[in-house]
Amino acid sequence: MRKHILTTTLALSIAAALPGTALIPHAHAQAAPAASMVSPNRYGLPDFGDLVEQVGPAVVNIRVVQRSTQGTMGENPMANDPFYDFLRRFGVPMPGFPGQPGMGPRARQGIGSGFIVSRDGYVLTNAHVVTDENTDPALSEVTVTLIDKREFKASVVGVDRRTDVALLKIDAKDLPAVRIGNADDARVGEWVVAMGSPFGFENTVTAGIISAKARRLPDETYVPFIQTDVAINPGNSGGPLFNLAGEVIGINSQIYSRSGGFMGISFAIPIDVAMNIKDQLVEHGRVQRGRLGIAIQGVDKDLAQSFGLAEAYGALVASVEPDSAAEKAGLQAGDVVLSVDGRRINDSAELPRVIGEKRPGTRVKMEVWRDGRSRSITATLDEMKTETLASAGEATPSQVERLNERLGLSARTLTAQEAAELSLRGGVIIESVDGPSARAGLQRGDVILAVNNQQVKNVTELRALLEGAGNRFAVLIQRGNARIFVPVRIE
Repeated sequence: MRKHILTTTLALSIAAALPGTALIPHAHAQAAPAASMVSPNRYGLPDFGDLVEQVGPAVVNIRVVQRSTQGTMGENPMANDPFYDFLRRFGVPMPGFPGQPGMGPRARQGIGSGFIVSRDGYVLTNAHVVTDENTDPALSEVTVTLIDKREFKASVVGVDRRTDVALLKIDAKDLPAVRIGNADDARVGEWVVAMGSPFGFENTVTAGIISAKARRLPDETYVPFIQTDVAINPGNSGGPLFNLAGEVIGINSQIYSRSGGFMGISFAIPIDVAMNIKDQLVEHGRVQRGRLGIAIQGVDKDLAQSFGLAEAYGALVASVEPDSAAEKAGLQAGDVVLSVDGRRINDSAELPRVIGEKRPGTRVKMEVWRDGRSRSITATLDEMKTETLASAGEATPSQVERLNERLGLSARTLTAQEAAELSLRGGVIIESVDGPSARAGLQRGDVILAVNNQQVKNVTELRALLEGAGNRFAVLIQRGNARIFVPVRIE
């Protein structure tokens, strides 16, 4: 059975874009809710004709050529062609292809969509439209084509891969620009319209409804995606999603598909996220994000009960980095962050987004749950930087003890060498699990660091804590480079 794949809507070798834009003199003009441009036709169905006429001139087609200093099989557009493989196997010379005479620098080509956000030539699109993860955006040759067929060479002002937003600049004036809406005001179930270049077919219009908001996707920490059923395909990436008033509320970015084509689910980046990135790229040339320096996990019902919370919400602090903003503020592993500056953290995925929206140096006030009560902690944020994780290293054998028959856990104390390799002062490594331990998700090789927020340095301490923990407790473990709390229940 084929699995669904979450993918950016790439066209050709690179990515593409989506729709939606509305004309207005300024990119940031925020007006009162505008009247709908859509009225029912004679059959009672929405007629998008007037809206499309108004917004169309601000939607652009984007062509990209990425230069590479060397060719590889992965860059060969014919590498999967059966005829090419037949010739290669029989040694037929193919000049210009990898490993053949005459091979030189190769280029990847792609198409996408975008939209003009200011009359002086700033254009928003997706980062994956203009560059891939391993290529310098400066190597991309970008051409922007307007609906009236005018073409402009665009410079890449900057990209932010964390949110998949890119800002381009073309040398032109008095351009048609979109009107920016408010994604927070959009409602699940309301009509939205996209305009872009699916499969290279320029100025294509599709419509649908908003299916969900604040959707969290795998490995996407900073974007509360808008989910729609608008038909989005390769070539649509980077274009705007707009409401019936002709206001842009999102940038179409990804689809959920088994085939790589539209399957009824697509995702857009809220426009407020994109405009924040745009402003920072114009002002600083890069994006600055606040950073606490903690590893977090979600709070489910079992963990909430273990920590004495009446409701399962917030972000559980699994570890605190040394000399970080969090450590300086006094945050500790086992704390549950309930709110930031009065904004409730309903899900742990919200915390990185809330902190990341703030600039480095900002003071934030957090409500934190610790030891069965709430307290206030203020932190001054650091700046988000590229992070690296250390390797844990291999463990060495030592005496294994059966800790608790009801729990189903056998473990041993870390050796001094193992603890040093893991940068720990002690701990207990699990050698085998069964029963409640296995059902809770504990695994062989996990290192137990604490039980109900009480530190564990050796097997003796762990045994004592388990005997007094009752039938429900939370175990803090280190698994590889991550620290997580695991709720354990003994029936």
